Amino acid sequence: MRFHRETARWLLVFYVAAGLAAAAQEPPLTLRQAIERALSASPAAREAAADAQSARADASLARTQLLPQLNFTEDISRGDDPVYVFGSRLRQQAFTQASFALNALNRPQPIGDFVSRFSGSWVAFDSLRTQKNIHSADLMKKSADSSAQAMHQKIELDVIVAYQSVLYAERQIAIAQHEQETADALLSSVSEHVKAGLAVESDRMSAEVNVAGRKQELIAAQGELAIAWAELGTAMGDPDLKETALQPIAPHDFAQSDLNEELQSALKARPDLGALKEAQSAQAEAVSAAKAGFGPRVSAYGNWEQDRPTFAGSGGNHWVAGVQVSMDLAPFNKRAQVEHELAAKNRVEAQVTDYRQQVRLQVTQAHIERQTALLSLQTAQAALDQSAESLRILRNRYGAGLATMTDLLHAEDAERQSQTNYWHAVYSNAVAYAQLLFATGRLTPDAAEELQ
Repeated sequence: MRFHRETARWLLVFYVAAGLAAAAQEPPLTLRQAIERALSASPAAREAAADAQSARADASLARTQLLPQLNFTEDISRGDDPVYVFGSRLRQQAFTQASFALNALNRPQPIGDFVSRFSGSWVAFDSLRTQKNIHSADLMKKSADSSAQAMHQKIELDVIVAYQSVLYAERQIAIAQHEQETADALLSSVSEHVKAGLAVESDRMSAEVNVAGRKQELIAAQGELAIAWAELGTAMGDPDLKETALQPIAPHDFAQSDLNEELQSALKARPDLGALKEAQSAQAEAVSAAKAGFGPRVSAYGNWEQDRPTFAGSGGNHWVAGVQVSMDLAPFNKRAQVEHELAAKNRVEAQVTDYRQQVRLQVTQAHIERQTALLSLQTAQAALDQSAESLRILRNRYGAGLATMTDLLHAEDAERQSQTNYWHAVYSNAVAYAQLLFATGRLTPDAAEELQ
């Protein structure tokens, strides 16, 4: 029994160790993988897909108006109304000589009538109203597909921003931890100098204050990382997303293009603008369809029925077929419908014009922010190198007694701030490029891979 317990214990230890080793060897979550997971799990993506599915169903529904309508009915009735009895016997082909007796005609006995009827109708021509409605529904289907594509790009941008925020927060923690270790080492060194009489007590107190400040910065960085992970989980449609390794952030020199080219690209490629244009065309077709309602309508109809005195008995059958031409001579409601569709058309046209202007503004802003981020990155790189060299010199001077503790702490603050500015510039550069891709309608999972 003891042997089995020991065996089970060692097996448990083995499996736990194997699980930890597997977790350690798990590859980092790439930006492409995060985007793909978001597109499959995000509620916004599912909502856009449902809208597109509904638009496809509406397009299919519009086409059913071209098909004939076929119906079958089974009618069961019984009564002694003279007209009902006379007509039922006539349709059942059940008249006899006795049926024409005056007493039988005036006060007939109740009879039953079991009617099986097939009927059908088909609109052969409606002044092309159905065809215009079908074209309008097809355009709305394209609009819904474009809207879904626009939503996908918005989800991709949200994931990129959140993903880069996590990487930046992790980098901030690494900087804070390094500064914490440096502050501890500096406090230890200053304490030794104080004991040796090479520094004053105020230097040690300044070093202790510096250690406390670095601890506060580390705590704040850890809080920012937790928030960044929560934002990434929400962007990916997984609020319970567990922290895992991400592919590290790295500076990039992204391709640049002319503002006019970017504006032209956005006006052609933006799926949200395309959705509005397709909705505009669909509304124009809806106006034409409403106007077609004033035209004539040609319909064909027909029915065949069998009348029987009992459900399983025999009886008579007959059919009727015909063509009907109709036209509304007082189309007051149709005039109101045309006015309604025209108002909707004017509204959509105004929306397209306004959105074009918004797109131009968004592209211009994204272009300027992209240029600013690139220049900031170049400046931050130069400042980082300078601050590191300045700190090295001041450490040597302080060790030689040629600089004060205040000078050294100022140099430490400058170097830390330079690192923070540099990695923020790297993050901002990547996000600015992603926002430019989004503004020009070129943000795809493949394009997002350029950010890593």
